[in-house]
Amino acid sequence: MLTNKTENNVYKSGFISIIGRPNVGKSTFLNRVIGQKIAIMSDKPQTTRNKVQGVLTLEDTQMVFIDTPGIHKPKHKLGDFMMKVAQNTLKEVDLILFMVNAEEGFGRGEEFIIEKFQSVNTPIFLVINKIDKIHPDHLLSIIETYKEKYSFKEIVPISALEGNNVERLLEQIKFYLPEGPQYYPADQVTDHPERFIIAELIREKALHLTREEIPHSLAVVIDKIERQEGKGIIHVMATVIVERDSQKGIIIGKKGSMLKEIGKRARVDIENLLGSQVFLELWVKVQKDWRNKMSQLREYGFNEDEY
Repeated sequence: MLTNKTENNVYKSGFISIIGRPNVGKSTFLNRVIGQKIAIMSDKPQTTRNKVQGVLTLEDTQMVFIDTPGIHKPKHKLGDFMMKVAQNTLKEVDLILFMVNAEEGFGRGEEFIIEKFQSVNTPIFLVINKIDKIHPDHLLSIIETYKEKYSFKEIVPISALEGNNVERLLEQIKFYLPEGPQYYPADQVTDHPERFIIAELIREKALHLTREEIPHSLAVVIDKIERQEGKGIIHVMATVIVERDSQKGIIIGKKGSMLKEIGKRARVDIENLLGSQVFLELWVKVQKDWRNKMSQLREYGFNEDEY
């Protein structure tokens, strides 16, 4: 571990889990705080499947944020994996951010999550996101509703998209973090390897461009990343996995138009990530019912033993 102390000899650090129902803005918040895209964003629920760690290093503090899958009722083995990832982080972190959507009322999903908090001693903040979408007069009633349900250490309304009140939230987080070491180098923003983020960026574009059952049936596997010496070009080869032949046809599109568009959009983000020109090749492969097969889940990076 690295050491880094300020003049008053106090350096704070810790791990912060971002918990909430699907589509409350957890990934948007993480990308806002880190200052670049490390978690994919989509209006489709259950976009995040693995826990994504983002590292924010300040002069006297290092915050390691963990963006977890949205908590929901599992419908297959992949769903079971996602819930295990989200729930396991509750007892492994220094602080929990329970993020809710200001536009949505308190429901069974929120109640389910709060029930999980009863066995946790970790400090918990209520973060009310998307306040830019509601009238300010509605905020007080939302706060009162949640106050009745649980004794949160802090309640902070924010807009992750607009950046409203995010700095105040960071100040509150810093106050609650323990004294500790700098876990990661100051210029490191995530602990995930390039291959993971590249696969997620490709999956994000496919999510944006498809509808109905397609988004949840998608996985992306990076087959090869090859830096071509002397040319300044990085060759990325990846396979998009779907569950049915009909889905393969949709992903490829008429005369390959959909796959070409996915690749075109993904390449822009991958080039920004790698800081280099990228040649991206995509294939599509059918693996029937892969979300219910442990061997396939492990092959595609969903290894429950790591969580």
